[in-house]
Amino acid sequence: MSFRPLHDRVLARRLDADDKTAGGIIIPDSAKEKPQEGEVVAVGPGALSEKGETVPMNVKKGDRILFGKYSGTEVKIGGEELIILKESDIFGVIS
Repeated sequence: MSFRPLHDRVLARRLDADDKTAGGIIIPDSAKEKPQEGEVVAVGPGALSEKGETVPMNVKKGDRILFGKYSGTEVKIGGEELIILKESDIFGVIS
């Protein structure tokens, strides 16, 4: 199954958070927070400007991104947990 986001939306895969703290304490699954880092899986064509022109996206497939803790909508596509975000919900690209 393939999925293509519309307008200025991005499909991303959350990257797993560490299981240990810097001090070596193991964090149980029930206490873990959702990771705010992800990898872009698919990108829409871009938003429409007031003139009706498509504004290109600033992210591309394969980029590592940082986004808000409660941003986006979680979906399951092809048995994989993914998140759909608007480009404005993305804080930046990690290089």
